[in-house]
Amino acid sequence: MQDILPADAGSGFTSSFGPYGRGLLIASKASAIAGGLVFVALVLMSIVSIVGRKLISAPVPGDVELLQVCSAFASSAFFAYCHLNGGDVKVDFFTHKLAASKVHFLDAIGSLLVGLFGALITWRATVGVLSVKESGETTMILGWPLWIGQMLMVPGFFLLALAGLYMAAYHWNARRIALDGAKQ
Repeated sequence: MQDILPADAGSGFTSSFGPYGRGLLIASKASAIAGGLVFVALVLMSIVSIVGRKLISAPVPGDVELLQVCSAFASSAFFAYCHLNGGDVKVDFFTHKLAASKVHFLDAIGSLLVGLFGALITWRATVGVLSVKESGETTMILGWPLWIGQMLMVPGFFLLALAGLYMAAYHWNARRIALDGAKQ
């Protein structure tokens, strides 16, 4: 039995996920939608600030601070969903003619590295949050605690770690299925 590959079926790739994978996909999708909505709000805020600055000399106070704090969260929110859908940048020039089992092996290794990287960033971001919270740093204009913006990034990186580990197991299993199919 040949397993569905991302390039073969687009969104059908995720239809072969188990219950844990589907739950992870739902959480990752919600995270990505939240990140997208934050980016839309930031664009609207920037437009209001720029127009206000040019027309009536009244920009949105702390617009740059808001942009920095909120865009960090929003960007971290997309990584897991992208990885679960096979949307990572891959250079398959050398692997496109390999057997499916070998491609799945390489994808499993790559996903494991993504998962470990996500776990490392989650850990270090959490340590950073605790350090910034302890120091009491705030933004210059609005006086918002900086640790809150950094804390908002942690769930996105944690989801990335889970997505990487899930996809490593998924591709390892697909590799096994491809090997069994090649023996028959």
